[in-house]
Amino acid sequence: MQLPKDFEAYTRALMGESLYAVLEKGLAEEAPTSVRMNPFKTAAGQLQEATAMVCRGAEPVAWCPEGVYLEQRPNFTFDPLLHAGCYYVQEAASMFVTHILRQLVQRPVLMLDLCAAPGGKTTAARSVLPQGSMLLTNEPMKLRASILSENVQKFGHPDMLVTNNFPKDYRKTGLLFDVVLADVPCSGEGMFRKDEGAIDEWSTQNVANCSALQRSIIEDIWPCLREGGLLIYSTCTFNAHEDEENVNWIAEELGAVFVEIETRPEWNVTGSLTDNHPMYRFIPGKTRGEGLFVAVLRKHGESSSALESMKGKGTKEHRKDRKDKNHRPSNNSFDGLSGQWLTGDFTVTTLRDSLVAIPAEWLPIYERAAASLHVLHAGVGLGMVKGRDVIPNESLALSVALRKEAFPRVEVDYPTAISYLRKEAVTLPTDAPRGFVLVTYQQQPLGFVKNIGSRANNLYPQEWKIKSSHVPEQPVALLQLNP
Repeated sequence: MQLPKDFEAYTRALMGESLYAVLEKGLAEEAPTSVRMNPFKTAAGQLQEATAMVCRGAEPVAWCPEGVYLEQRPNFTFDPLLHAGCYYVQEAASMFVTHILRQLVQRPVLMLDLCAAPGGKTTAARSVLPQGSMLLTNEPMKLRASILSENVQKFGHPDMLVTNNFPKDYRKTGLLFDVVLADVPCSGEGMFRKDEGAIDEWSTQNVANCSALQRSIIEDIWPCLREGGLLIYSTCTFNAHEDEENVNWIAEELGAVFVEIETRPEWNVTGSLTDNHPMYRFIPGKTRGEGLFVAVLRKHGESSSALESMKGKGTKEHRKDRKDKNHRPSNNSFDGLSGQWLTGDFTVTTLRDSLVAIPAEWLPIYERAAASLHVLHAGVGLGMVKGRDVIPNESLALSVALRKEAFPRVEVDYPTAISYLRKEAVTLPTDAPRGFVLVTYQQQPLGFVKNIGSRANNLYPQEWKIKSSHVPEQPVALLQLNP
């Protein structure tokens, strides 16, 4: 690996010869492969047991009980249970967010993940937030936002909302958050061994540009963090300009104090390289993961829970002033669908051309968001209205709130599951019921077909389909789930 000379000179001076030598050796090694369990779809011990059986040498991620390292990297694309949302492929250092939230968040919160695509930290965060919390997750870039929305829907938790906005747009909503996670865009030094393009794009000017952008992002969102709220600031880079210097600037200029996170010596997490404030660096070669920097700050002041204050605030005003044509009340004739299809208390409304079910307690928050933001996904997508019928949505199939008895189910084998995920024609058993049928693999929902007898129309989203025509010699089976 040929590193930029300016990067080498600066990073060696920052880290010192000994630590830099560790980093240099780590960057020359193969990156570890790790995945994280979705606890809402699989039992707590299944992932580690399954990977130990399928991939000998699998080891748990020390700071994330849901995570595990794999001895080798399977072709994840061809594992139906990845598409079912049973697990997420995520590098281990990024799972540290679960450790932070477990330690600091003990009561329900309203949380925002500000720069969230493709969705690793967002789904990790939702995995450990206390029951009764709501998570808004955002990505400014349109294409990346669509990937975020897909991964959130596959994760399947109804207490989430996905937006495609710039941070400053959130000021218009009047929403306040108890926790803001800002995994800000950075120069990508921590991705050098996984992405050669990151090396080609690196420059001292890009570092300076990223540092300035990061400060701008935090300034824009700062008014939306309640007094006493937590900011989790992270980058995947090594330099102090984007890391130590920026979090110190936040503390001094915007007003915050550093929060210490307990870690264990055997994790080999490195502290601040420029001062004594609590900061957490994951350095390849020393810590088993990619490059990551994290600091947690608590905003000055103290106020009541943002979640409680937002639940019923200002709903009428936002209904009156709403100019968002993408959101409108639903036809009352479909209000009963949530009770038929979902477990829990939901309110049915319309987002663009689809019916969505919003958990009733989050409706005021949803309405505030829909009035000012570009909402891509919220709650559970029920489906599109076509005449008197509703064509069920993939979000519904993958939601953990779906009633098991809501639709007839047909269990399929591995080849049929792959054909379905390629959006190819699938053949159901002759005794399969007519109408909308839920296709399952290892009892996990993959999506819907409409069985008309002579054939089954594949309703899997076109934009989600497996595009590769490669056929694996053996089924990819990271998990072996019990029915």
